[in-house]
Order: sequence, then C-alpha cells, then structure tokens
Amino acid sequence: MFVVTITLMLFGFPVALTLGGTAVLFALLGSSMDAFSIALLGGLPSRFVGIMLNEVLVAVPLFVFMGVTLERSRIADQLLTTMALLFGRVRGGLGFSVIVVGMLLAASTGIAGAAVVTMGLISLPTMLKAGYNRRLACGVVCASGTLGQIVPPSIALVLLADLLQGANTRAHLAAGNYAPDPVSVVDLFAGAFVPGLLLVLLYLGWQCWVALTQPDSSPALMQTDADGATWVRVVTVMLPPLMLILAVLGSILAGVATATESAAVGAVGALVLAAGRGQLDRHTLQEIIITATKITSMVFMILLGASVFALVFRGFGGDQIVGRLLSDLPGGAYGALFVVMALIFVLGFFLDFVEIIFIVVPIVGPILLSMGIDPIWLGVLIAINVQCSFLTPPFGFSLFYLRGVAPPSIVTADIYRGIVPFVILQLIALTIVAMYPPLATWLPTVMFG
Repeated sequence: MFVVTITLMLFGFPVALTLGGTAVLFALLGSSMDAFSIALLGGLPSRFVGIMLNEVLVAVPLFVFMGVTLERSRIADQLLTTMALLFGRVRGGLGFSVIVVGMLLAASTGIAGAAVVTMGLISLPTMLKAGYNRRLACGVVCASGTLGQIVPPSIALVLLADLLQGANTRAHLAAGNYAPDPVSVVDLFAGAFVPGLLLVLLYLGWQCWVALTQPDSSPALMQTDADGATWVRVVTVMLPPLMLILAVLGSILAGVATATESAAVGAVGALVLAAGRGQLDRHTLQEIIITATKITSMVFMILLGASVFALVFRGFGGDQIVGRLLSDLPGGAYGALFVVMALIFVLGFFLDFVEIIFIVVPIVGPILLSMGIDPIWLGVLIAINVQCSFLTPPFGFSLFYLRGVAPPSIVTADIYRGIVPFVILQLIALTIVAMYPPLATWLPTVMFG
C-alpha cells in the first residue's frame, strides 16, 4: 500500500484521491483474498463526521484566511523595505533583513508559500542588485520563507496537534490509562517557540559568518537618501503586525483563548490591517476568500483521504507490523525515533508536509508515544523535520515557488545549491532539539504545568 501510494503520487496523481483510492483498491483486493474485513469501511462515515465536528481543525481555515489576507495587504513589502533601510549599510544586512522579516511573516501568516513568493519578488532582485552571491541570496529567501512551518501560529502545528492528540489517546488506552493528559495546539505552539527562535538564530549566524569570511558575497548597500530611516518609521511599520502577532499568540499562550478563537481574532485583525492600508476592496476580498477556500479544501481533502488510508492500513495489521519493527530496533525508543525521523526526512524529498504527517503520524505516533516519547517533543521534532521538505529537491515546494518568480539570471542550480547550507542548519537544529528535549518541553511545562 505504502509503495503504491508513493509511486502514484510521484506520477502526479492528486494526493487526496491517491490516498483514498489506493486504500479502497487494497481493501477490495484484501477482501477477495480473505485478508481484510470489508466491514471496517463502515466506520468511515463516523470518522468523516468526527473530522467535520473537530473544533481544533476550525483553526485551519481561519489561519489560512489570515495569512492570505496579510499577503494581499502587501505588509511584507513595507517590512522588507524598512528593514533593508535599517540594516542595509551593514555587511550582510539585507540577508539579516530577509531572515527577520521571514520570522515576522511566519508568526503572522503561518503560510510558507506566500512568504517565499513575496520575498522572492521583493528582496531577491534587491540582493542581486546589491552584489549578493546568487546562491546565498536564493538560500536565504527560500529558508526564511519556510519558517512558517515551525514558528507559531503554524498550520502544520495545528494539524500535528490534532493527529498527536489521537495518537496519544490510542497509546494510553492500549496501556490501560483511560484518562490521559491531552495534547493541545496551545502546548505545541509553546513547545515550538524556542526551537523556532533557535532556527532563526542559526540562519542569522550563518549569514553573519558568510559576511565575515566572504565579504564579497554579502556587500553593504550604498549610501542613499533613504538610508536615513528613523526608528520612528521602523516602529510605525512594524507595530501593526507585531500587535496582531501579540493578539494571536499572546491570547493562546496566556490561556485567554483557544487556538480556534485566536485564529478568528487573527482573521478579523488581518482584515482590519488590510483595510487600514487601503488594500481591501471588493475584488481583493473576493480573491482572498477564493484562495483561502482552495487551500483549506486541499488540506481537508488530504485529511479525509489519509483517514481512509490509515483505517485500511490498520485493518491489514500494518500498525502492528510497524510496531514490532520499531520495537525490535537497537536503541529502544530513541533508535525507533531516529528511524522515524530519517524516514520523514527521506519522504520530504518527494512529498509535501501535509502528505507526510497525514500518512506517517497516525501510523508511528501511537507506537512512539507508547514507548515513552513525550508528545510535545515528538511534535516539535516532526515539525522541524517536515520543514526540510520545502527545501529538499527534487520536489521542494519553496524551490518551485522561488523558481517561478526569480529573475532570468537565476538558474535552477543556483537555487538548489543555495539551500544546501540551510538544510544542514535545519538538521543541526533538529539534532540539538533531539539531544536536549527541554528546548521543546520547558516552556509548555512552565506555562501550563
């Protein structure tokens, strides 16, 4: 099932239909061989209704709507321009600006693709004009645009939290614990906060190192009339998005609102921000609604298809086979965790993050959690790992996004080679968090006990 599903995806078949269709075909084949009970498919309607009634998942369309609205309001344009004026005269300053703005966009939109396209259109030509090395410029833009995968509020974290909650419940029920501690979106947001900052610091450190050791690769901007940017302008441009970030993340982490309620606040706040900038007319609002609906529909179609896949996979006893395989690995729980992380990283070369987590987490999540792995730590590790899927060729989506908007002087080889150091930095961050779990578990413990 797994091999056929991956193969069909590589041939370009729609992911949601591939997941569901392959599962149904194997269910029928297994039933004809008396290896599968077709009656199990009768549980699909209740599964679909459960997804539709899941309040946590309501945060997905709201966060998508917020991100699309902010992308249409051209907030990134002003942020990049202002940060470039502030740091441009420093060697490597444009690279610092792109990374910081990428972090701010990640914390306010949670959508990687929009950030890569926006910064590719705005900052990449400026960096090339300033004399930046083409590979470095491409790498900085691509990597910074994917921070939305790990910096909360991230749609990936919302989906992961829901899947881990189900996996955690199954693991504890199998162990005889009928009242397990829940795994919430709030916990995962808090757990991802410090690792997200760690990744940003690694990016900034690499840009600083390159600027010091290879001065020609990251020259400072020439003095211009605009170089006299004042802190007043910086505060004026940055205050609205920072207030929105504070309203969304602050209300979640302070326990004032649930993730879904905060997502609603963010959606309304994004509309207010866009209207205040004069970017919200009837045509723009229509585009925002259509785009957000398409993205949301894609996510939920994959979720429904993955639900069929997981049900049939377990009906064949696949979860027991995987459980025995992971349990027999040397190194116990940590050996199993290493193998799962390696599998996710390899799948990232071919699949999108949504496809990876919907296929892998329901299968291996209960097994790893039953072996004593902390669910928040596991969720953060998976989030960092699937972020690599945006950068790793041949199917890294950020590479495609940047290729589509890059100037003609940029060739595909520049983009592929430019992201190599940043993939290594992400693996370093993954290793650090894996070796020191409190980086992911400390903040949730302090805030929520």
